[in-house]
Amino acid sequence: QVQLVESGGGLVQAGGSLRLSCAASGSIFSINAMGWYRQAPGKQRELVAKITKGGSTDYVDSVKGRFTISRDNAKNTVYLQMNSLKPEDTAVYYCNADRWVIGIRYEYWGQGTQVTVSS
Repeated sequence: QVQLVESGGGLVQAGGSLRLSCAASGSIFSINAMGWYRQAPGKQRELVAKITKGGSTDYVDSVKGRFTISRDNAKNTVYLQMNSLKPEDTAVYYCNADRWVIGIRYEYWGQGTQVTVSS
């Protein structure tokens, strides 16, 4: 099992910045990719950014150039630096991790942290 604990959400004005953190614990040795998803009211959960154990990253188009995902493997923590925030970035942000064990993929989620961007 893997436990994910997020922190860093809050209320910010448009144009501001926030940094989300997600600390993993438990069976962390086999974690592969970690990432951030978000879900706004009435919308489906969407992938925001992800990073593999090797450091390869991927972003949804709407955050490219504004958000940066990074990972500290020694601390088993993934970060999401969010700059130039827009009201449409308002959502609950969820940390996600996956691991492969004997050919089976397991997926884990954090409890979510609210990000609210005021106009």
